[in-house]
Amino acid sequence: MNDLKARLHRHEALVGTVMGIMHPDVAEILALVGFDYLWIDLEHGPGDFAAAQMMIQGVGGRCPCVIRVPENREVWIKKALDTGADGVVVPQVNTGEEARRAVAACKYPPEGTRGAGVGRAHDYGMALSEYLERANRTVAVIIQIEHIEAVHHLDDILAVPGIDCVFVGPLDLSGSLGLLGQMTHPEVQAATGAVVSRAQAAGMPLGLFVADGRAARDAAGRGFNFIAMSTDGIYLWTAARAALDDARR
Repeated sequence: MNDLKARLHRHEALVGTVMGIMHPDVAEILALVGFDYLWIDLEHGPGDFAAAQMMIQGVGGRCPCVIRVPENREVWIKKALDTGADGVVVPQVNTGEEARRAVAACKYPPEGTRGAGVGRAHDYGMALSEYLERANRTVAVIIQIEHIEAVHHLDDILAVPGIDCVFVGPLDLSGSLGLLGQMTHPEVQAATGAVVSRAQAAGMPLGLFVADGRAARDAAGRGFNFIAMSTDGIYLWTAARAALDDARR
């Protein structure tokens, strides 16, 4: 059993990558590379839950997998976890009530409202009782802070029991301030800094998307421990472009 949730709460520096190319071979390759986790993107990626499950199967337990669901709805969270994902990333959580709803959807009763079905997470029924017994303790609940409204309600969000990590989304955060793409703008930096300082004061694990290894090291030095480094598509085109440029020289 993967220990993503435990490692988050030990504040280990975990470096993963975001996957939008929905194919199990790509997931297997990136797991073999040695990432600490893989983030399967069903919010912006074109895939569905069947594709996500096949990607997790391709990983074969080599590293934890989390699924970013399309939105903060119980049906999406339930379907994501039933694939056997080690956790979910919930986008656009802007208030304490929205955070409570996300956590509840991840927890079986009496702690939450997650519906109990039979799927891959339960070994198709062969390990149903074992999974039901451990899931509330082991599934990682990661929420995204990516709107200025969430920054304004951050204390209420951080007070919600059951959140395992808050993940800062600087691109959408910049857009909510009318500064889309200007992640280095002082207003965006101030909002991000507010999230970091208040989350750290609460002892909450922190996540951030970064472009490369140097930025990952910088993020770890700033206290981020759930670091999403680039994407599968970016790795593909940057390596291909570099090789082609080298050949043409």
